[in-house]
Amino acid sequence: MKGISLNKSTRFRVVLATALLGALVTAVPSEASTTQSQVTVCPPSLVGKATCYTGQDANGAYFTIAVPKRWNRSLVVHTHGGPAASYDPSTTTEDLAEWAVMVEEGYAWAASSYRRGGYGVRMAAADTENVRRLFVDRFGRPDRTYLHGQSFGGNVAAKVAETYGRKHGAYDGVLLTSGLLAGGSRGYNHRVDLRVVYQYYCRNLPRPTERQYPLWQGLPADSTLTPDEVLARLQECTGIADDPAERTPSQQRDLADILAVTGIPERALPTHLQYATFLFQDIVWNRLGGRNPFSNQGVRYTGSHDDKALNAGVARFSDDPSARRDLSYDSDLTGQVSLPVLTLHAIDDPSVFVEHEAAYRATVDGAGQGSRVVQTFTRESGHDELSVSEYATSIAALDTWVRTGRKPTPRSIANTCGTFDNTYGGGCFYDPEYRPSSYYTRIRPRLGDVSWPAMTAPQERAWSRITGVGIAP
Repeated sequence: MKGISLNKSTRFRVVLATALLGALVTAVPSEASTTQSQVTVCPPSLVGKATCYTGQDANGAYFTIAVPKRWNRSLVVHTHGGPAASYDPSTTTEDLAEWAVMVEEGYAWAASSYRRGGYGVRMAAADTENVRRLFVDRFGRPDRTYLHGQSFGGNVAAKVAETYGRKHGAYDGVLLTSGLLAGGSRGYNHRVDLRVVYQYYCRNLPRPTERQYPLWQGLPADSTLTPDEVLARLQECTGIADDPAERTPSQQRDLADILAVTGIPERALPTHLQYATFLFQDIVWNRLGGRNPFSNQGVRYTGSHDDKALNAGVARFSDDPSARRDLSYDSDLTGQVSLPVLTLHAIDDPSVFVEHEAAYRATVDGAGQGSRVVQTFTRESGHDELSVSEYATSIAALDTWVRTGRKPTPRSIANTCGTFDNTYGGGCFYDPEYRPSSYYTRIRPRLGDVSWPAMTAPQERAWSRITGVGIAP
């Protein structure tokens, strides 16, 4: 059997807690006190161009800061993707290497690892605000401060903008790249569908001879199943790592049905199945005390060779309203953003579908803030590896917008990319005319989940008064 490999951002391993969390509380930033930061070696592309620092804040989150020798007096505060089971100092140093172009362009850069692994958007937002405060304490207030959120970090950065962005001088603009912008209560529904559709066809997660459990759990709390074992079961059922000619007829048919029904690209299926297993396990057991935030009641699955049998046989379940509320409060967006927001997304993103941008557009429009958002799209098929020239173009366009007050257009942004490509290479792949279809053309809607925002500002205010609401930091 051929192996299935995953990159560092998708090998999600959940470290099971020795005890479930007690009462849930809302994450709020602590004082910005920290152990002394230390100078560290910068990534190779920044050697001689910047001074880099690492440390650990009062909550235990690791941080990395880079200050270019020719600093333009602006700061980029970065929120990383994931979530992963745990974090260490490499979390932020590796991201600095990946987005070093921002420092090369003259921006200081700061990022937090977040204080713990596992799911928690408000927690990550609080830790992001903490690292901004740490930077200000150490280097003084920048002239301008920008947020950059990547993937899951897009959800985090958008939450930072809504939660802390209204404080004068804290943040001036937001760049969201490949962002998971539908929020937690709706943003994982395609993985809910994958979990049940996969089990209908493959019947090996769990096997008939193993202890049965509701699929919304991802895995039982005490499961010892590993990510490699999940991938082996995927291979056993579908032969996904083999050349198509080497698959058995049943493997080929099961794989074709799973892909057709879920709309997940074949190249991304292993990653999505891992998240639908281990991320769900973390959310349910470690963050929500065993409660179920997911539902597929009323969903009709289509595209298989026998839709009638599939819909009759697939597992069905309804969410626990309190669990759904807590996940929504923690991660959903109200659209109440008061800053300029620029987004960048590959049209063929296999991990966070481009339709998340349609969800965000509907969210900010529903909140009456649509004029603050400009969305750009590229004819690329990657997720966290878009063209370095496009990243440089994006941060420059946001900076110009903030400094001048002149709102750019997708066309004007695309037209400036060539200048950066002359310096950095990688190409410019903008499609200024592209607009994504509705979120629900890609993700099957749940009963009642058709309007945006997924969480309105009045709902957020009302829920915030409930003791223990949300997910504990």
